[in-house]
Amino acid sequence: MLKDKTILITGGTGSFGNAVLNRLLQEGVAEIRIFSRDEKKQDDMRRKYKDSRLRFYIGDVREPDSIFGAVYGVDYVFSAAALKQVPSCEFFPMEAFRTNVEGTYNTLKAAITYEVKNVICLSTDKAVYPINAMGISKAMMEKMMVAESRNSGSTVMCATRYGNVMCSRGSVIPLFIEQIMKKQPLTITDPKMTRFLMSLEDSVDLVVHAFNNAKSGDIFVQKAPACTIEDLAQALLELFKASNPIEIIGTRHGEKRCESLLTREELAVAQDMGRYYKIPADARGLDYGMYFDEGKSEIPDKEYNSDNTTRLDVNEIKTLLLMLPEFRETFEQYKP
Repeated sequence: MLKDKTILITGGTGSFGNAVLNRLLQEGVAEIRIFSRDEKKQDDMRRKYKDSRLRFYIGDVREPDSIFGAVYGVDYVFSAAALKQVPSCEFFPMEAFRTNVEGTYNTLKAAITYEVKNVICLSTDKAVYPINAMGISKAMMEKMMVAESRNSGSTVMCATRYGNVMCSRGSVIPLFIEQIMKKQPLTITDPKMTRFLMSLEDSVDLVVHAFNNAKSGDIFVQKAPACTIEDLAQALLELFKASNPIEIIGTRHGEKRCESLLTREELAVAQDMGRYYKIPADARGLDYGMYFDEGKSEIPDKEYNSDNTTRLDVNEIKTLLLMLPEFRETFEQYKP
């Protein structure tokens, strides 16, 4: 499907952009457009890959003119541009809204205008029962995508929802490694806090699955294991044969004790696809009948969250970490 096609990745200089780029370059694509605001990271990618199929576009998804120019002539779009840091979004919620909601809206409108075949929007577990501005903006992005999908013509649009992507920029694993190397205490918010664990390759696999199976308005979720933050810290200490103390700093503003990938209401309608769940698009029409006059199936007692999924112990976490190329690169450099 990708052979001789033109692909656009918005926010393409981030962790996901680099991961999916490695996969796409093996698929015989004709052109990959990297769209972002950061010319330095674009230049780093240009020097790293040295591939004539790469095209770099400076722009901002908030600006319709720049994103429309990048989408023209594209077959497929991976919409990854986002503000993702929870504290930044808490202090500047309108900035999160402008990038995560309006920016995605501009991307979808451009895709419909130019009859792009498929658009995949990247979401997050923080969009499920959101308590912070970043999660709320991503939840709104999902709702907006589903609404736009009702009138998207030949353009198929869908979303993928992620848990924590291990070793990605800004995640806790690089922080713990840095603290280990500097002989500092490992700062843990709540030892019993749980988080889903996904690799960058998992994130790309999920997008590929969505790419191959989506109907317009669908949301895809990968079933993922989880661990406690305490066990994750202990696994890293054992791998690096370190004895750093652990310092409990308390739950930070905007954090949950556990994260959810499916609400109870979504679990009632989700389709189990083996490794993945698919949440079909909401098919209610604008007559509002199903909001006022008709009921629906029973709602499960529990959502799908990082407390009730498969729980990894310390040894299983160590095994998983050593399978990650991005972790092994650092581990080989600093291992005892």
